[in-house]
Amino acid sequence: MKLKLIGHDEKYALEQSLLTLFPGERPVYGEIAPEDARWAAVTMTETAGEVTFTTELSADGKAARCSYSCPLSGDDYEREGQRRHALGLSFFGAAREALGVAPPWGSLTGVRPTKVALAALREGGREHAERVLAETYCVTPERRRLAIEAAEAGQRAADALRPDEISLYVGIPFCPTRCAYCSFVAQSVEKTFAMVEPYLDALCAEIAAAGEMVRDTGLRIKSFYMGGGTPTTLTAPQMDRLLAALEAAFDFSGLAELTIEAGRPDTITAEKLAVLKAHDVTRLSVNPQSMNDAVLAAIGRRHTAEDIRRAMALVGEAGFPHVNMDLIAGLSEDTPESFRASLDECLTMGADNITVHTLSLKKGSRITLEGTRIPGGDEVAEMLDYANAALRTHGYAPYYLYRQKYMSGSFENVGWTLPGAESLYNIYIMEELHGILSLGAGGSTKMVGRTAGGDALIRRCFNAKFPKEYIERGEKWRANLAEFAAFYQTQKTLWRAMT
Repeated sequence: MKLKLIGHDEKYALEQSLLTLFPGERPVYGEIAPEDARWAAVTMTETAGEVTFTTELSADGKAARCSYSCPLSGDDYEREGQRRHALGLSFFGAAREALGVAPPWGSLTGVRPTKVALAALREGGREHAERVLAETYCVTPERRRLAIEAAEAGQRAADALRPDEISLYVGIPFCPTRCAYCSFVAQSVEKTFAMVEPYLDALCAEIAAAGEMVRDTGLRIKSFYMGGGTPTTLTAPQMDRLLAALEAAFDFSGLAELTIEAGRPDTITAEKLAVLKAHDVTRLSVNPQSMNDAVLAAIGRRHTAEDIRRAMALVGEAGFPHVNMDLIAGLSEDTPESFRASLDECLTMGADNITVHTLSLKKGSRITLEGTRIPGGDEVAEMLDYANAALRTHGYAPYYLYRQKYMSGSFENVGWTLPGAESLYNIYIMEELHGILSLGAGGSTKMVGRTAGGDALIRRCFNAKFPKEYIERGEKWRANLAEFAAFYQTQKTLWRAMT
């Protein structure tokens, strides 16, 4: 779509709105020409106390115009947010008039729609939040309910946190094979088997240093999550070594949960499960993505639905307190009928936590590069509508959600749980409730605190991205640990001042 900005340079906010309302379009900036089939001119006018955005938009011969004004107040950061809010509603209004339809999340953009719901809940309760999401953002009833319930779960988790608590993440960037939809930093073990042991050596060194830093800083580990990749790609002795190193470095006595992703059933064995049980793992995540063999083959999995059934039987026999299963709506070769069958079967397998993702078309994934046929937005909507109703019928409730770029139908990812089975780590990271110390290749550490004036403060630092680079550049994670320690030493001073 050809885009013209007049009186401003708010490209980021405009592109977020474009992605939501015109998912297949890419922004092209410049003067609008008569031959442009789709275009938008977005004008900003501003006074000392108010900003107005006006969007004139044309989509395949249908023209529309919408203006939205918003009062300006607060500091520069708050005023920038108010401008982006006004731009989004202006663009949304024009696009809705021209297209004759609106996306399920209305004018809401960004990863965390629960932030808007939570702010409205705190301001005026559930009825007020419902009204804000409906009238201001034009969110559909089902998505309003999802956002409000997830925001309420986030608030409950926040209320139970202490200021000196953080979560710990360890990344294992290896998988048996690479899935067609994946763009994560993960190496196929078939190609990089020799790298696993050197990687564990480097990771154990970082774990030892991180444990010392956490002790010296006086922080407590609230939740632990091992993800990837696929952590259970490691052998049973390798996993035993890694978990023993973690237990030696960190005080896990106050852990609320210890989660390991065992995402691929072809990596799950009785021997590995025995190791995990011996180390008091409380939550196992098994991620079939689909229970349909044609879909599994299309996404590059080398296992069948029967392998998933066998793996879940082993997991059930091992007796972990909590088990999560993941499904993805919108995968290659999937249909609403086969997705329904997958979900129905997962509901019989004993998982007390089920996450329903919507396919996100990542730029680096094979699905995107090869142009594989995937279900359209209407089919994905049918899948998600069924999942929402079926999960509620079986006693599950939404407890966290987030959105990504390039999602089919501009929908969402939702974690569903039976009462008391919430994954706290998922809530903490999605709602940015406290710090996440991330170890391993590609680790993204998040520091969450407050300024001296009481405003929210978030800082991030990143480990080396690829396993080889991570192994060779220990100075990078050492610098990140020092930055983390300095941040929380400052926060401790503020905590003492406030008490």
